[in-house]
Amino acid sequence: MNSIPRKKIKYLKACAHGMKPVVLIGKHGLSVAVLNAIDEVLLSHELIKIKFIDCKEERRELAQQIVEKTGSSLVTMIGNVLIIYRQHPEAEKRQYELAAM
Repeated sequence: MNSIPRKKIKYLKACAHGMKPVVLIGKHGLSVAVLNAIDEVLLSHELIKIKFIDCKEERRELAQQIVEKTGSSLVTMIGNVLIIYRQHPEAEKRQYELAAM
């Protein structure tokens, strides 16, 4: 898990405020297909929201697994919604400029 400085977390939280969850995790939990979907969405969007629907008791453990297995950074977790960020590997395709902060 990559650690993000507070100033950048605040910026990413503000950017994610109006977003809708793009991945929903239901009763089947975290499967390989769900992880692949999260990985693909991170590649195209960088900053995403994930909503836990049926597995609310395990959401903290699942959030940790998602962050570790996707190589992303935890921005925040509010209730049943997880916000994660992973910078795009190609500089010209990056949507959020964190280097200037």
